[in-house]
Amino acid sequence: MGLPVIVAGAGPVGMVAAAALLRRGIAVTVLEAEPTLPIELRASTFHAPTLDMLEELGAARPMLAYGLVAAQLQYRNRDHTLIAAFDFGLLEGLTRHPFRLQCEQYKLTRILADLLQGQPGFALRFGARVESCEDRGDRVRVTLADGETLDAAWLVGADGAHSAVRRSFGIAFEGFTWPERFLVLSTPYPFEAAIPQLADVTYYADPEQWFFLLRVPGPLWRAMFPIGPGVSEEEIVSDGFAQARMARILAGRSAYEVRHRTLYRVHQRVAATFRKGRVLLAGDAAHINNPLGGMGLNGGIHDAMNLAEKLARVMLDGADDALLDRYDRQRRGVTVEHVQSQTIANKQNLEAVEPAAQAAFRTRMAETAADPALARALLIRMSMIASLRRAEEIA
Repeated sequence: MGLPVIVAGAGPVGMVAAAALLRRGIAVTVLEAEPTLPIELRASTFHAPTLDMLEELGAARPMLAYGLVAAQLQYRNRDHTLIAAFDFGLLEGLTRHPFRLQCEQYKLTRILADLLQGQPGFALRFGARVESCEDRGDRVRVTLADGETLDAAWLVGADGAHSAVRRSFGIAFEGFTWPERFLVLSTPYPFEAAIPQLADVTYYADPEQWFFLLRVPGPLWRAMFPIGPGVSEEEIVSDGFAQARMARILAGRSAYEVRHRTLYRVHQRVAATFRKGRVLLAGDAAHINNPLGGMGLNGGIHDAMNLAEKLARVMLDGADDALLDRYDRQRRGVTVEHVQSQTIANKQNLEAVEPAAQAAFRTRMAETAADPALARALLIRMSMIASLRRAEEIA
């Protein structure tokens, strides 16, 4: 038996890559730096085509059992008046899952680990932090933090935004960091009872401070707020600061139970290449963006599925490894063309300060929602069906 593919990182992208490769008969070793599967509370949105992909891996059904189906998306003003509402049912016929699924990403990694455990050719190693990598032409040598070395036929870097794999090969991570940090607060308070006809995914446009409300299993609501650079981290993570931000959602209510809080910096960056020799990047190791639209996690899963299909053709069917350059062209291409531009536009629309820009956004969204053809086209872009179509067009 030849060398396995090594996947660095047991997050959702790494585990999807492992599952997709193993399904095609390719041995995979997953290296995870942490002592257990990470519990990551940031990403929780799974788009329709992503669920179609996960169904192929046997993971969609258990995800649906754990998650919450969101049938609609809304845009609102700060006073809760509706700007526009979009029904994911308009995607019927284009996908087997015409909705968004709200489910924490760490549940997917556990589902996949359970499905893969014990399968021939699969190994998952914890406490295996990648320190450096070297492409030796016919293989990749991976050195772990404890000095152990492992050889792989190919290496998939799915080890996050601070990727040791990307760093080892000197691949630039081009882009910028937003001045704001994003604060996410989770509460069991039933906003759906207090705000009439509130959708499970709702974006609030406001020039002073936009935010969004997202319902996840628990049941919990996640509220996300941008925080300017002039506020210290110590103040932001304080109870008083959290309550002050939450108090701005509903007039007259100032006390909320906060179950979780997460503060993080937000970047828009894309690796200069997703392939360098026998090394391939996917997910946050290859691209990161702001969370408005839920495109980061989903784009990473799309990377993994695209990569697994091409790598299998090279390893098993004798295809020229130039096919993997197409992976780079396709996935890097749509990341720049669709994901980065769309997530930047999402943020700019919600935070628009100029009255003319505010009015234009609200009018455009209301007119789009009122026209089923326009609404369907928008949902095709939002759900990332459009970016997948575009990727297939890239030679």
